Amino acid sequence: MPKLPVVSARKLIKVLKKKGFILHRINGSHHTFKRTSDKVTVTVPVHPGHDLGRGLTKSILKDASITDEEFLKLL
Repeated sequence: MPKLPVVSARKLIKVLKKKGFILHRINGSHHTFKRTSDKVTVTVPVHPGHDLGRGLTKSILKDASITDEEFLKLL
């Protein structure tokens, strides 16, 4: 299995939207997305000019029930 790439919050948000998540609310620099079909909620820290770490990306994907392979296809 290939390593996850380091991605920006903007790219991760695009993948979440493709998987059916919609923006629920913004609290400071944290954007909360919700998928209404199964009521899953994930929060993405959005800091312009900074990328998300691999561990944080993997954690968000795990919470969203998105596999690494599926994520790489949707990028």
